[in-house]
Amino acid sequence: MSVPYETAAYEPAESPESPEEHLARLLGRALNSFELPDETIAMLDCALADDSSLHSAHHSAGLHRETYRHTWLMADGSAVTLWELVHNTGPGGHLEHEVYVDEEELRAATARLPLPVDTPDFELPVPVQLSPVPEPRHAYRPDDSADHARRLLRRAENADRPGADVESLLLGSAFAHEITQTFGRPGPATRARLSFSLYEHAFLLRDGRELSLWEVEHTATPDGRHMCEVYATEDAAREAMERRATAPGRHR
Repeated sequence: MSVPYETAAYEPAESPESPEEHLARLLGRALNSFELPDETIAMLDCALADDSSLHSAHHSAGLHRETYRHTWLMADGSAVTLWELVHNTGPGGHLEHEVYVDEEELRAATARLPLPVDTPDFELPVPVQLSPVPEPRHAYRPDDSADHARRLLRRAENADRPGADVESLLLGSAFAHEITQTFGRPGPATRARLSFSLYEHAFLLRDGRELSLWEVEHTATPDGRHMCEVYATEDAAREAMERRATAPGRHR
């Protein structure tokens, strides 16, 4: 018995697909994609990585069906799987694709196909090959995070703010973020107008990496106006606060 790996379900794309492109291609060819729960689709829109594998096959007298397991890795380390049924048992023998959210639904759909029962399935217990992603350190919120990164870097006034490489990475890959205030207090009573605050802007990238920018807000300027600086590390941000605190009249 041979297994026709040339079926459209298992053909690799001409170039590497993103998880979103993989999902779009799967849903675009499935006849019943409209039956999938909206919450499942929304969840998969935030996937970090994906994997596909042939799960089983059945061939007899010119009729065949294959099942495929499509798995997406989420930011919290969990995995979401969709099951695809591909067969040529419909009118005209044309290849048809169906997709299901769990294996029980897949089995029920497979049992309805007009295939002889005397030919055993070809089962492939293939494990999902997805690189593990460490548990995120932050409670990220999916949002327009690339735009947030753009606005943060644009308002930074320090000459040693993160460069174009960091900005390009965030604008192209950040899809969730969290803002945390890690320091904030007024200055001494003799300098009541002087204040410092430190914020961590943590971004979650589509490949599972986390990247933080550290924002210093202060009034240690010659005219006491509010100023924003952004640094690539917490140490650099705290060193900047120390410099400003000891020389508040110097804008450098």
